[in-house]
Amino acid sequence: MCEDALISGLVPAFLILRSDKTPIYSDWMGKYPGIAKAEVVVLCEALFAKLSKTVNPQGIAMVVDAPESGEDVFRKEGACRYIVLEHLQDPGNMGTIIRMADAFAYDAVLITEDSVDPYNEKVLRASMGSVFHIPVLPFPDAETIFSHLKSNGIKSLGAHLRGDPLSGMSFPDRIALWIGNEANGLSDFTSSQCDILVKIEMPGRAESLNAASAASILGYLLSRN
Repeated sequence: MCEDALISGLVPAFLILRSDKTPIYSDWMGKYPGIAKAEVVVLCEALFAKLSKTVNPQGIAMVVDAPESGEDVFRKEGACRYIVLEHLQDPGNMGTIIRMADAFAYDAVLITEDSVDPYNEKVLRASMGSVFHIPVLPFPDAETIFSHLKSNGIKSLGAHLRGDPLSGMSFPDRIALWIGNEANGLSDFTSSQCDILVKIEMPGRAESLNAASAASILGYLLSRN
């Protein structure tokens, strides 16, 4: 994950190494010149273990500024795809969805500020570095996101139990997929503002899919549209 951040052009303020990992500094200096600006901190195994919240840390950590993303992501001409997360609370779900959006070449992930922090450590790990590859933009609320989408001619598609079946549907070229809260789904306001509501037909006995699974199925289908 640290190397993904460097490949993406982020410049670390601190590079923190467990004592047995110091050789990697010389290797990275040759690949990523920006790392020369970092303050290097070397810790013994016990101290590094206190710094990390994983059970078996890899011995490398960095402090970087979060990637900057501007609202110009909406101004792309032609076909575009976004995924919008409303009040998503589970960091594993968010990280998995960011990774899916990266895999299927979405233009950005948009989140309402009442969602889990996209730079939460569990989100970062679940994204497998994708959080550094794709713009992730927080917004105060769903209304603000709808305003940006509508003013740029981008249709909204919501995953909803009251939606139309996916079978045989076609979708606009400029589209944003909305995924709601794990327990409650999309809010009534968001459902009313979406241009299209769809549901994933499930012939089996499971009552529902989790947010990341639903997002991955819909995200793939939209990418193939």
